[in-house]
Amino acid sequence: MKQNLIKQLTIIVLTLLSVTVYALPKGITMNHSGEFNTLLTINPTERYLSLPIEEAAPEAFIRVIIDGVQVTTFNARLAADSIDYVVPFDMQPYMGKQIILDIHFPLYHYNKKHPYNKTAIRPDRRKFICWKEMQTSDRFVVHNREQWRSTYHHTPFYGWMNDPNGMFYDALSGLWHLYYQFNPYGSRWGNMNWGHSISADLRHWTEQDVAIAPDALGTIFSGSCVIDKRGDAGFGKNAIIAFYTGADQSQKQSMAYSVDGGKTFVKYDGNPVLTDTTPDFRDPKVIWNTKKGCWTMVLACQQEMRFYSSQDLKTWHYDSRFGEGYGNHSGVWECPDLFELTIEGTNEKKWVLLCNINPGGPFGGSATQYFVGDFDGTTFTCVDGKEEQKWLDYGKDHYATVTWHNAPQGRVVALGWMSNWQYANEVPTKQFRSQNTIARDLGLYRDDKGELRVAVRPSSESLAAKGKLTDKLNPTAVVEIEVPAAKKNTVITLSNDRGEQVTMTYNFKKQTFSMDRRKSGKTSFSKDFPAVTVVPLFVTRDTYRLTLFIDNCSVEAFDGNGAWSMTNLVFPNKPYNNISVSNGSYKIYEIR
Repeated sequence: MKQNLIKQLTIIVLTLLSVTVYALPKGITMNHSGEFNTLLTINPTERYLSLPIEEAAPEAFIRVIIDGVQVTTFNARLAADSIDYVVPFDMQPYMGKQIILDIHFPLYHYNKKHPYNKTAIRPDRRKFICWKEMQTSDRFVVHNREQWRSTYHHTPFYGWMNDPNGMFYDALSGLWHLYYQFNPYGSRWGNMNWGHSISADLRHWTEQDVAIAPDALGTIFSGSCVIDKRGDAGFGKNAIIAFYTGADQSQKQSMAYSVDGGKTFVKYDGNPVLTDTTPDFRDPKVIWNTKKGCWTMVLACQQEMRFYSSQDLKTWHYDSRFGEGYGNHSGVWECPDLFELTIEGTNEKKWVLLCNINPGGPFGGSATQYFVGDFDGTTFTCVDGKEEQKWLDYGKDHYATVTWHNAPQGRVVALGWMSNWQYANEVPTKQFRSQNTIARDLGLYRDDKGELRVAVRPSSESLAAKGKLTDKLNPTAVVEIEVPAAKKNTVITLSNDRGEQVTMTYNFKKQTFSMDRRKSGKTSFSKDFPAVTVVPLFVTRDTYRLTLFIDNCSVEAFDGNGAWSMTNLVFPNKPYNNISVSNGSYKIYEIR
């Protein structure tokens, strides 16, 4: 009785303190409490509540309360003066119950310079446009209406995306599973969940529900998945085991398991499974260790990689570390991967350790470096000198690269996040931000100097995007170019009738290939975006073959023999509709 009376009095007081300026959808009431708190009480009859977002606004902190218990929290930039886009709050899990969204607008955001305060130091929250435009519906529809949304690259349905996570191939269903860092409540970084998409061909993706959401141990940072074929973890044979970093005041490693093929996950009740005092302690990559007959986890720890082993995927023991003095140390090491490759033309094998670094990339910002060496089951030993720096891609927009677990035919298939931390939050898309590269098959070869380098080629699934030949450059296309080596440079230009262009040059004197996007279109959103990226040719040939994968906002260039790749975003105000090659021939294929 006493609790009910207190609840009724609280509602009466909040009602007296508030004035609702805008009419809200049926089943929703709003009460403003104090200077910086608003309560939305919802009796849901439809699945989604749309939340209008203004990117210039500060993040409001939102608690979701059911039956007096906080079930989750998230941040959202609720629109005050104008709406950039809307995001959905999914009410399906709470149907039949009353939902309270307890919204807090932080004190420190209230100053004369903030967008919330165009006319007053303390704005009238009752007049925020977000309340006026909130709607409920049973469907949340996002049309491919933004001019730069990719056509055949994976993009989030809406919201923010960064690192690929937990990728595995399910041989029974023939499906490739892709998880990724996902913000469901805005197109800027935050609220890290594991989003989820599936594909039968690595080109056409079907969006799934969020796979792993934040909990009391923190938001869900990057990690990996394995198929536990023997049931070592105790959750049954062929359970999908996900490893991820829980991030709040510290970073610790946790696990979750799926018994429905990766569709839904249950978090292990013994989490976290691995902790440390290191501040940057994240991104677990787990592989089966054939050398020792156990599982190995590689973790990024500031500027080194650490190796752990386990028999049951739950209890982990420290084995070794790698990194001191090797490669580039201009930024934090992240998102490791470890795999074995056969040197092309031989029976010899070597191990490759991927190390994504931010900053420190060859052209500024984030990039993927790698090390070639030997792994005895406990320790990784690099065969190159400590000063050697090797890059998996020579563009500005290739990061957080990892590979699929259980890829067919023993292939090593990689995917990277197509952006750069220098400007990822600022690129001129709104409803969504970021896309992934096309899938790539990795190999190992020796260059002209005898150095071991990772070969990067479009996967067979990516090459299957080639449709019929055409004589016109489309916004999406695959272009194959042959260039004879000569004293005269060869210049390849993609352009439109606005004078915007991407210029690629084979410089045979310097033995380099470059891509210049300084005049590619919209570049003013970041001083770091206009750039020229350059790669050594590595292997001398009489004729060079080049393959370009062109989409609405990207150009990916591949050496025809896999010696290198170069990935760059572009934002032309009109699609490129012309191609010229100063010395050579080309074929244009439509995308199918």
